Amino acid sequence: MVMVVEAVLATDAMPAAIEAYRKVSVPRIGLTVGDPAGIGPEVAIKAASDSEICKVCTPILYGPSSESECAKFQAGIVSAMAGRASYEAVRSAAVDAIAGRLDAITTAPINKAAWALAGLPWPGHTEMLAELTGSKNVAMMFHSDRLRVILATVHVPLSEVTRRLTRVRLERVIRIAHESLPKFGHSHPRLALAGLNPHAGEGGLIGGEEERIFAPAVARCRAEGIDVTGPFPGDTVFVRALRGDFDAVIASYHDQGLIPIKLTAFGQAVNVTLGLPIIRTSVDHGTAYDIVGQGLADPSSTISALRLAASLVES
Repeated sequence: MVMVVEAVLATDAMPAAIEAYRKVSVPRIGLTVGDPAGIGPEVAIKAASDSEICKVCTPILYGPSSESECAKFQAGIVSAMAGRASYEAVRSAAVDAIAGRLDAITTAPINKAAWALAGLPWPGHTEMLAELTGSKNVAMMFHSDRLRVILATVHVPLSEVTRRLTRVRLERVIRIAHESLPKFGHSHPRLALAGLNPHAGEGGLIGGEEERIFAPAVARCRAEGIDVTGPFPGDTVFVRALRGDFDAVIASYHDQGLIPIKLTAFGQAVNVTLGLPIIRTSVDHGTAYDIVGQGLADPSSTISALRLAASLVES
């Protein structure tokens, strides 16, 4: 059974019907519908109605999901109204998870431009949830059966990446990965750090960040007993991970990590926020404005995200 919660629901007034689900044996997962002008409501409803999903969790929809509710938003158009609605849904679900009324949350895609139009200060879910939960050390991981990638920097311009890749940041992400991966079945995780420059700097000939920043961060974490190696060239380290040499790769920047994961597991990969006090999973795709309302949206990633969230609750 799928339950629906309005995006603007007062968090101290959960309906009695939802409270009744506290006794259900399967996890209760808040499924936010994302940007209502995109495919989020479609994939959320499809995933929440999947018979196999209903065996492992109780999905509770947050945000506009009915035809009449979604009709208030112009399909495929970025707007402040849609941005605000998607934010309210995420906030309500997160607050309910913090309060213990949900066991986890799974989020459909938002539109970052819509959030900006709505005057929201965060570039995405990860940053917003970190602030809401008071979590100082979080990291974005993309999880699939064959490949796991953790991002050292996320939603920042390439021109900012070098400045943000400090030794302290790299050490923090390495530690988060080491502490989190046992929850995903890797009791002694083998981590690889991807370099920033071509050929991982080629011994300083093509950039010095690897020798000045990356190698010392690896050495420090290894001294703490963490199994991390690198930095390795970004054009081969993911191939090695796919072959089984590593349990996860820490990528220097967004596209360095997202390109290999989407090439190998698009539609099956799950975005997980590490370091939060709540379980949060998400899809590996965007709002797909170009196919809204055509019935073409594939719920596979949402199904995978719900399934992984349920498994993390049970672990």
